[in-house]
Amino acid sequence: MTIQRNSLCAALLVSAACQSPAEHAAAADESVYALIEARRAALVGEAAPFEITPAPDSLRQRILRGEPAGMDGLGLVECLEIAAENSREVQTRRESLYLTALDLTLERWRLGWIGGVTGEAGADGTLGEGGEASGGVSPSLSRLLGTGAQIVAGIGLTAARSIGLGGEWTADSSLALSVTQPLMRGAGRRIVEEPLTQAERDLVYEVRSFERFRRTFAVDIAGSYYRLLQQQDAVANEEANIETVRQIRLRNEALADAGRLSAIQVDQASQDELRSANRLLDTRASLGLALDDFKLTLGLPIATDIGLDAAEFDGLREAGLGEIGVRVDDALAFALGHRLDFMTSLEQVADAGRRGELAADALRAGLDVSLSASSTSAPDRPGKHEADDVAWVASLGFDLPVDRLPERNAYRSQQIALEATRRAHEQLEDVIRVGLRDTLRSARSTREGHEINENAVALAERRVANAGMNLEAGRASTRDILEAQTALLEAQNAATRSLIDFTLARLALYRDMELLIVDEEGIDVDETLFEDWSETRR
Repeated sequence: MTIQRNSLCAALLVSAACQSPAEHAAAADESVYALIEARRAALVGEAAPFEITPAPDSLRQRILRGEPAGMDGLGLVECLEIAAENSREVQTRRESLYLTALDLTLERWRLGWIGGVTGEAGADGTLGEGGEASGGVSPSLSRLLGTGAQIVAGIGLTAARSIGLGGEWTADSSLALSVTQPLMRGAGRRIVEEPLTQAERDLVYEVRSFERFRRTFAVDIAGSYYRLLQQQDAVANEEANIETVRQIRLRNEALADAGRLSAIQVDQASQDELRSANRLLDTRASLGLALDDFKLTLGLPIATDIGLDAAEFDGLREAGLGEIGVRVDDALAFALGHRLDFMTSLEQVADAGRRGELAADALRAGLDVSLSASSTSAPDRPGKHEADDVAWVASLGFDLPVDRLPERNAYRSQQIALEATRRAHEQLEDVIRVGLRDTLRSARSTREGHEINENAVALAERRVANAGMNLEAGRASTRDILEAQTALLEAQNAATRSLIDFTLARLALYRDMELLIVDEEGIDVDETLFEDWSETRR
C-alpha cells in the first residue's frame, strides 16, 4: 500500500540520519576547527593546526610507559615544544577556545532551518471486541528569521488498522504552517541576532586571549628556563669556590704543621670551607626544587630526570646585551594600538552597551501578529488536500508593559555594568602604562647593572690573584684571600643574575608591546611591525 511504502521510506531516512556519538563528535570537531583556524589566520596569519585531543604518544605518555626519553641537554626550544604538547595549562586553554567556538556553532544553528522527525506507534482495545493498531510520523521544519519572525511547518502522516476483525489500513495526512512576527518587543535584526553577534565576538576575544596566553606562557617558560641556568651557574660557582677554599685550608694546615702559620688562620679557612659547603647544599636543594617545578610546568612526570643545555647560557653571554632603543612614549602608543587584551577590553565596552539596548527592549510592550493555516486530507486519501478545506487563523496578541520590575532591574543592572566595563577598560590602560614604564626602567637598569657587575668580577679576580701572591710572599693573611674569594663568588653570581634579569626584562618588554612571535622555532621579535609603525608616525 502507498502509505506503507511511504512509512518505510521515512523510517529508512530517519535511520540514515542517525549518527553514532563518535560521528557527532567528529562533525563538531570539523566545524569548530574550521572556525578557529579562520579566526587565528585573520589574527596572526599562518598558525599551526589546532587540536584538543591529547596525543596518545606524547612525551609524558612515553615516559609513563617506561620508554627512554633522552631528557639531557634540553634547549629552550625543546622545552617550549614539550610544554605545548604536555602542559595541563595549555590543554585547558585549548579546550576553553574550543568550547567558545562550539557555542558559536549553536547560535548559527538557531538562526538556520531546524528540522525534526517524530513518530509513534501503538495499539489499544478490549479483550472481547479486539482493538486498533495505529502509527504515525511527523516531519517538521522551523526557522527564526532576522526580523524575529518564527516560521513553523509540519506534516503529519498517520495510519490505523483494526485488530482481530480483518480490517484494512486507513491513512490520512495533515499539513500545517504558522508564522508569528513580533512588531514591538523582540522585533528587529539587531535584537534577534544579538546572541549570534555576541558569540562571534566571544570567539574573537577567546582567540586573542589564547594567542596572548601562548606568548605569555612562552615568556614564563623562558623565565623558568633561564632562572634554572642561573641556579646551575651558582652551583658551579659554589663548587669552584669550595675547591679553592679547600686548597687554602690544606695549605694552611701544612704550614701550621711546619710551625709557620697560626692555628687561627687554619680555623678561618676551615670555617669558610664549612660555610661554603652549607651554601652548596642549599643551592643544590633550591635547584632541585626549581627543576621539579619546571617539570610540573612542562607537564612531565616529576620523577623524570632532565638536564638543561649549558650552551644556552654560553650563548647569552656571548651575545651580550643589546641596546633598548625604544622610547617610553612610542612603546606606550604602540602597545595601546596592538595589545590583544586591550583591544578586547575596548570592544567589551561596546558589548555592554548592546546588552543595555536589549534590556531596554525588554521594557517595551509586546505586540505579535500570527498567521496559521492547516489542512487534513480526506479519509484514506493521505495525498489529497483540497484548497477549499484549508483552515486559517489570523490573530494579534499584545502584552502591555505592566509590572515590569524584573525587566526594570535588569535594565538598571546593565547600565551599571556598562559603567563598570568602562572603568575596567580605563584601569587596564593604566596597568599597561605602569607595566611598560616599569619594564623599560628594569631593562635599562639591569643592563647598566650588568656592566657594573662584569667590572666587579674582573676586579674581584684581580683581587684574588693579588691576595694569593701577597699570601705567598707573606704580605697578606688568610682572611685577605678568603674575603677576596668571597667577593669573587658574590660578583660572579651578581653578574649572572643581572644577565638573566636583563634577558627576561627585554622579553617582558616585547611581550607587553605585543611584538613577540612564538612558533616552532622558539621565541622571536617582530621588529618589522614596530619599524613600519614607527615610519607612519614620522
